[in-house]
Amino acid sequence: MKVRITENLDIDLTKVMWCCHNCSQAIIDARENYKKGLLIAERQLEEVHPSLVSGQKFSFTHDQKYCRLIEFYCPNCGIMVENEYLPPGHPLTHDIELDIDALNAKHGV
Repeated sequence: MKVRITENLDIDLTKVMWCCHNCSQAIIDARENYKKGLLIAERQLEEVHPSLVSGQKFSFTHDQKYCRLIEFYCPNCGIMVENEYLPPGHPLTHDIELDIDALNAKHGV
């Protein structure tokens, strides 16, 4: 039985796995950080956030020394599952931790 957790993530309660909502690909054990099972890309901030000031090529917000943009993709269908802005050297956040026993009880698994 699958339960939708976010726009692009489901949990398969029977297999206890994170799954892509788009293609149903199993990603990683649901007790783990789902981001560890996804493809990870670091984007240049200038590509995503072009300067709004004419002639300005660089700003504090575009300085990779202070901030980086990390994107997470399904390894099967390539849909973007999540993204986050982190300072360099900061570990990936573990933003969702589920009570799997409670979900199983709620859904009768």
